[in-house]
Amino acid sequence: MTDHSTIVVPEVIPLYPLREMVAFPYMIFPLFLKQEEIAIFEEATWHDNMVALAMLRTELTGDMLSSLHAVGTACRVTQIQRLPDGGAKVTLEGLSRIRLTGTIEDKPVTLGRVEQIREFSEKTMVSEALVSSLNALLKIALSYGRPLPDDVMKMIDYIDNPARLSDLVALYINLPLEEQQTLLETVDPLERLKKVYMHLTAEVQRLQVKGEVQAEVTKRVGKTQKEFILREQMKQIQEELGEEDARSAELTDLRRKLDAARMPDEVKKIADKELRRLERINPASPEYTVSRTYLDYLTGMPWQTGTTDNRDINQAEEVLNEDHYNLKKVKERILEYLAVRSLREKMKGPILCFVGPPGVGKTSLGKSIARALGRKFIRISLGGMRDEAEIRGHRRTYIGALPGRIIQEIYRAGSNNPVFMLDEVDKVGLDFRGDPASALLEVLDPEQNFSFTDHYLDVPFDLTNVMFITTANQLDPIPPPLRDRMEVLPLAGYTTEEKAMIADRFLIPKEIEENGLGTTPPVFEPAAVARIIGDYTREAGVRNLQRSIGSICRKVAKEVTQGKEARQTITPAVVEEFLGPRRFFNEVAAEKDRTGVVTGLAWTETGGDIIFVEATRMKGKGDLILTGSLGDVMKESARAALSFVQANGSEWDVADTSFDSANIHIHVPAGSIPKDGPSAGITMVTAIVSLITGRPARRDVAMTGEISLTGRVLAIGGVKEKVLAARRAGVKKVVLPTRNRQDMEDVPDDVRNELEFVFVDDVREAIAQALQ
Repeated sequence: MTDHSTIVVPEVIPLYPLREMVAFPYMIFPLFLKQEEIAIFEEATWHDNMVALAMLRTELTGDMLSSLHAVGTACRVTQIQRLPDGGAKVTLEGLSRIRLTGTIEDKPVTLGRVEQIREFSEKTMVSEALVSSLNALLKIALSYGRPLPDDVMKMIDYIDNPARLSDLVALYINLPLEEQQTLLETVDPLERLKKVYMHLTAEVQRLQVKGEVQAEVTKRVGKTQKEFILREQMKQIQEELGEEDARSAELTDLRRKLDAARMPDEVKKIADKELRRLERINPASPEYTVSRTYLDYLTGMPWQTGTTDNRDINQAEEVLNEDHYNLKKVKERILEYLAVRSLREKMKGPILCFVGPPGVGKTSLGKSIARALGRKFIRISLGGMRDEAEIRGHRRTYIGALPGRIIQEIYRAGSNNPVFMLDEVDKVGLDFRGDPASALLEVLDPEQNFSFTDHYLDVPFDLTNVMFITTANQLDPIPPPLRDRMEVLPLAGYTTEEKAMIADRFLIPKEIEENGLGTTPPVFEPAAVARIIGDYTREAGVRNLQRSIGSICRKVAKEVTQGKEARQTITPAVVEEFLGPRRFFNEVAAEKDRTGVVTGLAWTETGGDIIFVEATRMKGKGDLILTGSLGDVMKESARAALSFVQANGSEWDVADTSFDSANIHIHVPAGSIPKDGPSAGITMVTAIVSLITGRPARRDVAMTGEISLTGRVLAIGGVKEKVLAARRAGVKKVVLPTRNRQDMEDVPDDVRNELEFVFVDDVREAIAQALQ
């Protein structure tokens, strides 16, 4: 270390202007120079290695002396190190204060005329007290976290010169440049020590206040708040740097979606509250994902977004006719809805229930309705659904919680007025997880679903604009409260003519296209289609008919790819060649009249069908034997039939005692298929009477009806399906209860013209029609 008391500064030394710092005596510091500035410090070798450093007062002009502060510092150049970029690093040691008195222009170096300022100090009680207090304040500042190098603290402990101590402490106090220059210009060491003491006192006071506040905040702020403060600070720093992290962008995007979602006011308040909560959650926390997903659903729901209905009734009718043949009642109901919609803007969506056997077009009809209305189509299957949460969703407290299917599908569709089809509503299950059918009560009630609340969203959503359509094969399994909320539209099976028309207009073109025969389409003869319908399919719908047509098209495609000549025409012979032997026979036409065997009509989930009730007698003790997988209701009908015949046996010359020594056995073939229902009552009575009288029953006469013990014939259901089944089986005459006469309106005209219908009130009339 240089002994500053013996330093003599030359009168002329190189001059270097400082811009961002003030140089003090006793200060050792580096400077990084540009290439053109190196010459100033190389010139110092001719002036005892000394240069004059003075801070700029203003921007450097032609007159350097007027641009610099008058008081500066003479420094010794201790080292010059060249850098790869052409500049240099020079190390300097502050020696003594100087006063600039003039300049000498000597390109490229400016020399300064300087006058060395000598400092004289003597130890007094005041200076000693100030030095002692300054040392104490520095240690206090250090205890509050004000960092000072270790060597500086050691030096301060041994320095008792006020001039040197004041300059050394001034280096480590955060003072503005102007304040530092003022200290440099203060020549009296004692006065300078007082100023440093005042600045350090203010610094310590600030550190004390900051420490007290920090201590108080630390008590109140937990780990989460501390992380939040740090994240906010980081966010502020990133904003200052022009950077924005992914989380900030995500939150900004959520806020934008929230403002654009057009939510109801009460929902908007909940969403705003949840977003503020999300901003405080650590992204690494599982709660962050839960809250983020919840806000995604809230902002993505179509609260006010929907499609515009096509109100052109004629165009809608064309669409429905284009997609489906017949189904007049259903189409009429849709057109009625459109008509009301065109007259009244705000109306509640209807809840329609299509009931009918498989393959009659219930599901595809829903798609056609959506196309006719110009709405989006949603379909979910309720078959086998047993969890209530599938409808209402899970509460967000559960891990992996999601909304119910209703809200999920509307969210995906992005429309608040879709056509929503709930398929197979009659096959909803029930177990310990709740009753989905009960959860549907609110969904399918126009008086309640304006505020449908999903457990996950936990806010009401208006479903009144949604057009709900449900489908079922039968009504009985649907709970009465749910059935009461729906408008039931039955879809019966198709007649042979209707099937032929559907095949010609829809099925054949579709299968030809799907099997790659569009360039050379084969022509199906009407007889070939009739052959497929009569001999290879026996159903209420057209699903198996489509499969059979598709099978023929695939075989034609196979022949084409094998290089064989393509079939141009599909004849009945080609049908038999491709589909094999006929699968169904005309049971009635193929059989002869027999005693004790009567043709009945039954309704099944797949449409109507014919059944044969067979009765025989053997020796016994008057027992009634029932076989054929009969249900309880059908067994009771058999017992009632036998009791009626026993009570009225005299009408057919049968003695009461003839039943005591014989057992009556009633069997319904296809024993592996469960059968139930009361509509076979008159068929069983006729079979028993045919048996005991020996009169054969006509096989071309089919009957259906429930009986009472007095012989009255009661009404039954499924008339159209049963009549169509009778026609398919080749029946000529159908016996029906008189109370079902009004149901004949549903039977197509061609079927009514082809069959003979007899309506009876008493079972004796049915017996007279069936027995020879």
